Amino acid sequence: MNRPAFPFWPMEWWMAWWDALTPPPSVAPLTDASQSPALARIHATAFARPWESHEFERILCERSSFAHGLFRSGTLQGFVLSRRAADEAEILTVVVAPPLRGGGHARGLLRDHLNGLALSGTRRVHLEVDEGNQPALKLYRRLGFEQVGARTGYYTKADGSRATALTMSAEL
Repeated sequence: MNRPAFPFWPMEWWMAWWDALTPPPSVAPLTDASQSPALARIHATAFARPWESHEFERILCERSSFAHGLFRSGTLQGFVLSRRAADEAEILTVVVAPPLRGGGHARGLLRDHLNGLALSGTRRVHLEVDEGNQPALKLYRRLGFEQVGARTGYYTKADGSRATALTMSAEL
């Protein structure tokens, strides 16, 4: 039996190799509504009820919107969208593409977004999160968010059941 000249390497090895050869992700403001289809594609990888491209386009065109994207090699890999009013903001959604999840990229993305909000005069930020989304809860708590309420049955899950949304808030 002939053996291949090179051993088979697990996918994790190839991903680590690829990560070492590509530049690290960077965060930049999102201001171009033409990126809406890419936002919708990434959003659909994380939510049971993903938003449509036209919804992202509408949000990005609003004067009250505030958005940052996570880019790797010039390609959008994640984003965070907020809406501001006076000195408060609400984070509408945060998502990172599957290949970059679990690598700490959401923390950097959200940290830069919160810094931008603070520089724009925002003093308090609110958000909602599915009570079962432990990675997001850990991230938000790490960044200073505290639970201030709950909305029972707020989210529809992929299987049709309902989940509670925890409302959280942080001072900047």
